Amino acid sequence: MTADSAVVTKALAAACSVLRDGSAGDAVGGVVPSFVASPGDTSEAAALLRAAAEHDLAVLPRGSGSRLGWGIPPERCDLVVDMLRMDAVLEHAAGDLVARVQAGARVVTILGVLAAAGQEIALDVPGTATIGGVVASGLCGPRRLRYGSPRDLLIGITIVRADGTVAKSGGKVVKNVAGYDLGKLFAGSAGTLGLITEATFRLHPLPAARAFVSTTLPVGGPAADVATTVAAAANSPLVASAVELSRHAPGGPVSIGVLLEGSADGVAARAERMAGLLGESAEVGDQAPSWWPVALEADDGVLIRVSFWLSALGEVLDAIDAAARNAGIAPMVYGSAGAGVLYVSCREEPATAGFVSALRAALSSPRGGVAVLAAPASVRSALADDGGMAGSVPALSLMRAVKDQFDPGHRMAPGRFPEGI
Repeated sequence: MTADSAVVTKALAAACSVLRDGSAGDAVGGVVPSFVASPGDTSEAAALLRAAAEHDLAVLPRGSGSRLGWGIPPERCDLVVDMLRMDAVLEHAAGDLVARVQAGARVVTILGVLAAAGQEIALDVPGTATIGGVVASGLCGPRRLRYGSPRDLLIGITIVRADGTVAKSGGKVVKNVAGYDLGKLFAGSAGTLGLITEATFRLHPLPAARAFVSTTLPVGGPAADVATTVAAAANSPLVASAVELSRHAPGGPVSIGVLLEGSADGVAARAERMAGLLGESAEVGDQAPSWWPVALEADDGVLIRVSFWLSALGEVLDAIDAAARNAGIAPMVYGSAGAGVLYVSCREEPATAGFVSALRAALSSPRGGVAVLAAPASVRSALADDGGMAGSVPALSLMRAVKDQFDPGHRMAPGRFPEGI
């Protein structure tokens, strides 16, 4: 150990009681950190980031780590801040439908505590995910159609800035910082602006009953028929909580599913009427169909997110098919079609980057947006001249300005998302 590294180690150890050397298992995008620290509360996290700032260390927050392989690898990573020690439900005001939790708390733990009072955070995401990771990645499940994304359910947040300053915003606090709604700003920020340590959410009552109404449209049917069916379900006054779509290959059958929630009698009546909207082959059940998505997975391949206005769904499906035919690949398509978001999953192949580029050209803004969430290095390299992983980002200059203000030294997850931030 050099004299300089000994000084850094001493400073970090003085700030955080749980500190160790980084290892290959801590690598992010192939970049192995020098240190891994696990703060126990916000004050310890603030002291840790102050020490990191004093020694110009690049910092990367980590929750469960399940999404750290997504996006662009960091340009450098000196310190990983592991949040798993900060796993408490700090406050549950059941009468106010509000809960305040530490960022390292796992979703399954939080939901178990809230369920005892008949309440939930309406986020159907993997239970092993941490709440800070869910917010930082903007992770959503099928019920985003009714309840929105994490940023819509977040009413308060505590963060630590790159220089160690603690800032709070929203519910349960007095002070706001610089006029920003920090919750919305940090949602989807991928750790590039600062470290989330606490989050406060508005809650919803657990539904008394749920019903899934599903149907499968025939092989080779026109995309317009799919779009019409999805729009009818999503826009129906029957108030769907989710409208999902799944297709395993271009030209194959398309499965459409609708989730309804509420009182037992009300759900039963609504499900019967929804089945009528979906057609004669529609089925009703109290369990999700086997294809219903539970988590986004890349499986060492390529995962692409396509966002669009619901009215453009038919055009989006046609564009995916045309680009796939030209590239000679057979991607799977699934996701929250009713909310205007689909995911395209495919294996890494020589033509994959060309497929992405063709899809972006066909769905250029305002008709849609195409971002690559996860891809091997070869695909990332091939996309370098076509917007990289993020593609066209209209607000990129604004995002850079915010980054400069919150992290002027560009030490928080440098280069992670989008390129240049």
